[in-house]
Amino acid sequence: MRKLFYALLLLPFFAVSQGNEAFLINLSEITVKPGHNAQFVEGVKSWKKCYKDNDGKDPWNMWKRVQGEGTVYTMTSTMANWAEMDKDGDAAGKECRMAVVNLIMPHVKSVNYNIARSMPDISRSTGMPQDTKVVWVYNAKTSNSGSFREVVGELTAATKKAEGDARGTWYNVQGGAPEGANYFVAVPFKNFADLDVDRDGVWNIYEKANGKAKTDALRAKMRASVSSDWSYIYSLNEELSF
Repeated sequence: MRKLFYALLLLPFFAVSQGNEAFLINLSEITVKPGHNAQFVEGVKSWKKCYKDNDGKDPWNMWKRVQGEGTVYTMTSTMANWAEMDKDGDAAGKECRMAVVNLIMPHVKSVNYNIARSMPDISRSTGMPQDTKVVWVYNAKTSNSGSFREVVGELTAATKKAEGDARGTWYNVQGGAPEGANYFVAVPFKNFADLDVDRDGVWNIYEKANGKAKTDALRAKMRASVSSDWSYIYSLNEELSF
């Protein structure tokens, strides 16, 4: 299945691991041409059917971005290590490559492909819940990576102490464009209604445990370590996932 990611990149124009082991995640951010969403969806469905009919085994998730300009999907899959990049890919992926060429790519405006490594020491210990249908993803471009990780580590420690676990899975982006994020965290929710549940923010949790002075100092350290940040909500499209 990973051949699809490479095909998307070479043509012209959050599956999720469980447990405490670090893993790599492939992320293909696909921007659909205006007015082409229905055709894009049907193309992915056809590609998925071809992949299943040819006994494809590699899973993926397709997430639709809720906010922002245009229609954007992010397709994700995981790898245990970099060595998986050396593999030729499964027969089903090769067999169905033309479905990507003919049925998906004509409706795609652009693709941005990235790889990130999970950070188990500051992430949820149990991985992403199986019933996750919505994720809130916070991205940060850092000017001081060491300080940023120290801040996140302190916030995570306070959250784990108060709630028993961290709220999301953190990732360190492996290379990429200069304007891209260096780190991001995916916080899972069962559905959109789960967003209505009133929860203390991580800064509130930290302040309750450490006091206002320490919290203000940590906030200042965070602001000094981040050059830009942004966030989006993504909804899982189960029909387009496998």
